[in-house]
Amino acid sequence: MFVDTATIFVKAGDGGNGAVSFRHEIYVDKGGPDGGDGGNGGDVIFIADQNTNTLVDFRFKPELRAEAGESGAKRRRHGKNGQDLLVSVPIGTMVKKDSQVVADLLEAGQKTVIAKGGSGGFGNAHFKSSTRQTPRVAEKGEAGDEFELSLELKLIADVGLLGKPNAGKSTFLSVVSNAKPEIADYEFTTLTPHLGVADIDNTTLLIADIPGIIEGAAKGKGLGHEFLRHVERTGALLHLIDAYADDVVESYKVIRSELKQHDPLLAKRPELVAITKIEGLDDEIVADLIFQLKAVVGKSTSVMAISAQAGTGMTEVLRGLRAVVDKEKAKAVAIQTEKDSQKIVYTLDTPELAWIVEKTGSDDFKISGQRIEKFARRTDFEDYHGRQRLRDIMKKMGITHELLRKGAQSESNLRFGRHDSAITLTEQED
Repeated sequence: MFVDTATIFVKAGDGGNGAVSFRHEIYVDKGGPDGGDGGNGGDVIFIADQNTNTLVDFRFKPELRAEAGESGAKRRRHGKNGQDLLVSVPIGTMVKKDSQVVADLLEAGQKTVIAKGGSGGFGNAHFKSSTRQTPRVAEKGEAGDEFELSLELKLIADVGLLGKPNAGKSTFLSVVSNAKPEIADYEFTTLTPHLGVADIDNTTLLIADIPGIIEGAAKGKGLGHEFLRHVERTGALLHLIDAYADDVVESYKVIRSELKQHDPLLAKRPELVAITKIEGLDDEIVADLIFQLKAVVGKSTSVMAISAQAGTGMTEVLRGLRAVVDKEKAKAVAIQTEKDSQKIVYTLDTPELAWIVEKTGSDDFKISGQRIEKFARRTDFEDYHGRQRLRDIMKKMGITHELLRKGAQSESNLRFGRHDSAITLTEQED
C-alpha cells in the first residue's frame, strides 16, 4: 500500500527529577547531600531509509513517544537517560510543523532530531558549596518537546515520466528498468508511483513513473493530482505522448498547463518529449507528429519517437535524458558553489535582552527570558526550597531589582513566560 502523506503526534521523553537525599551512616552524625541528578529524556530521531518507500506505517501508528529519563536517587546515583526513538522514513520525506518545513531527508542514512528530550534535573548534591552545606533543593526534569507534524513524501529521481493516462509510461519503465508496474490497455492502470533504474552507457538513471494526469488534475480532478508532488524533485522530465491521440499538440498543452498550475517552477524543469507507440505507423506520419510538436515545445526541447514494445528509439531517449540530467547536476553544483563563496560571516551579534519584566495587572508581573524560564521549568513550585532558589537566581540576575522598581510588593504574583505556576516576591518558611 503506497501512502505519501501522514499526520502524526511526536513526544520526546521528559527529563527525570533530581533527588533530595542526605547520607545516613552509623558513624557520621550529619552526612552531606547525596541526591543524584535525573536522566535526560530520549529524542525522537528520523532516519532516511532506502529500504522504506511509503508512509503507511504512520497511518497505523500516528503517535511516536520516546522514553522518559529516570529520576535521580540517593548516594549520588544518576537516573538513567531515556532511550532515543529511531524512526525510519523514506528518502524524500519532508517534515512540516505548522506548515513550516523543519526537516527534509534527502539522502540515505541522513538523521534529524525531530523532537528534543528534556534535560534531567539536578539533585541536591549538585548545589553543595562552602556556604551551603545542606541544600534541600532539587530540580524537576524538563518536559520533552511535543507537537503535531505532517509528513509528505516526494520521490527523488533523475527523471520523472509525465503524460496522460495510457500514454505508455509504465510500458516504457518496464522495458528500460527492472521495475514491474501493472500494464494494461486502459486508463489509470498506474495508481501509485513506481521507481526503476535504467542502465545506459555504463551509467544509471533513476526514473519515476507518475500516475496519468488529466485536465484539471492540479485542482484535484482525476488521480494524478495526488502525485504531482513526486515530479518536483526530478532532474528532468520525460513527457510521453500517445501517437494515437486525437491531437498530440493538445495532449502536450494539457500536461504543461497542469504543471504550471501546480508549481510554476516545475514547468521550467528541462524536459524531453517522446511520441510513443509508433510501431506500425508510416515514417511520414511519425515525421508529421514530430513536426507538429516541435512547433510548440520550444527550441531547447528535443522531440523523439519511440516504441517500447519494438525497442525503437529507446537508447537515443535514454542518452538524451542522461545528457539533460548531467547538465542540470553540473548547474546545481555551480550554483551551490557560488552561494557558498558569497556567505557572509558575522563576527558580532546584537545582544538580546536576557530577560524582560512586564506588569500584567495591578499586582501581577510576567518575567520572560530564555534562561530564567528554563530555571522556572526546572523548579518544583510545591517545594519552599525550590521556590526560594528561584528567588535567589532572580536576585543575582537583577530581576528582583527591576520588579521593585516597577512597584512589585512582597505578595505580588510573579509568572514566568508560559509557565502556569507563580510565586510571590517574598515568602516566609512555614
